[in-house]
Amino acid sequence: MSSVVSSQRVLSGMRPTGRLHLGHYHGVLKNWVKLQHELECFFFVADWHALTTDYENPQKIEESVWEMVIDWLAAGINPGSATLFIQSKVPEHAELHLLLSMITPLGWLERVPTYKDQQEKLKEKDLSTYGFLGYPLLQSADILIYRAGQVPVGADQVAHIEITREVARRFNHLYGREPGFEEAVEAAIRKMGKKQTKVYLDNRRKYQEKGDEAALESARALVNDQQNITLGDKERLLGDLEGGGKIILPEPQALLTPASKMPGLDGQKMSKSYGNFISMREEPDAVDEKIRRMPTDPARVRRTDPGNPQNCPVWQLHEVYSDDSIRGWVDHGCRTAGIGCLDCKKPVIDAVQAELEPIRKRAADHSRNPDLVRTIVAEGCEDAREAARDTLEEVRAAMGLSYR
Repeated sequence: MSSVVSSQRVLSGMRPTGRLHLGHYHGVLKNWVKLQHELECFFFVADWHALTTDYENPQKIEESVWEMVIDWLAAGINPGSATLFIQSKVPEHAELHLLLSMITPLGWLERVPTYKDQQEKLKEKDLSTYGFLGYPLLQSADILIYRAGQVPVGADQVAHIEITREVARRFNHLYGREPGFEEAVEAAIRKMGKKQTKVYLDNRRKYQEKGDEAALESARALVNDQQNITLGDKERLLGDLEGGGKIILPEPQALLTPASKMPGLDGQKMSKSYGNFISMREEPDAVDEKIRRMPTDPARVRRTDPGNPQNCPVWQLHEVYSDDSIRGWVDHGCRTAGIGCLDCKKPVIDAVQAELEPIRKRAADHSRNPDLVRTIVAEGCEDAREAARDTLEEVRAAMGLSYR
């Protein structure tokens, strides 16, 4: 794997929390299903990350792993299109985490916003551990071991991508200067031919002297388009553009995902801890009952009382599942008391049932065949290890740990 083509590789993971709900489906999995057909995707079960906060109760992790993977497959994640694996089955993550810890300043970890936030939210747990402090760096290792160019995250996770970029930048600065780097760059430039060489040098000068970002992008595009130089030469030229050395660990970009619009049954964010969720494998009768029991606009005490959809949690589900015509019917019917609350809930029930029916069927098929699920994950782990080994070999060599 070369950093030159890493922009086409996506890495994303989830902590194993057992069966998933519609919040996970709309917030993460639908996006994964789309990405797997557009880019090279690696999706992993972050079981080591689960231990950073649940180290006292590890027994539930294994069962949660397999339940979550079944939900991934049921949602439409295709092992033929994406690599599915378990973090702890690829020990290269741990080695890269260790090596990166040698160069990462303590202050970088302490200033990650979620570090203090999580300690506040999880006061009942002792999180004054090295593992919890270091989990952002483990996330960085997760990303960098695959030299992933893009990482799907919500806005609250952008800080984790930024520290990963800083770690990669520091690593490349410290270890990217291979012996004879300048001579190798000059030789690579000559291979491009006179015309292309002139364009490259001109753009490099504009960027390095004046900070011209457009010139940097033009030079990068020129390098990536070259057919007559090796991938190693391309990496050297890309590193040379920014005044550094060879890019060993490329800096990933945050691939911002839209915030999940899937509300819970009480109008809050859908969450297991709030008990306001519909699971991806919820039985039809349970779906029907949960939505029928949803609270509505408190102003509608009687069937004849008019209401305001903006004050009703059911309206938030209409915004996810209903088209303009149904929403118009609901809005008018609610405000005029032309329809009752159960009438309003019926289209939502039908839409949720239609969405879940194929998911339930696929989940049931995979639950009946656990050996197939384990085979899918085992093969994904092997593919992930192969990609991870390639990166680690180069990292070890750069750090002087490749003994012959």
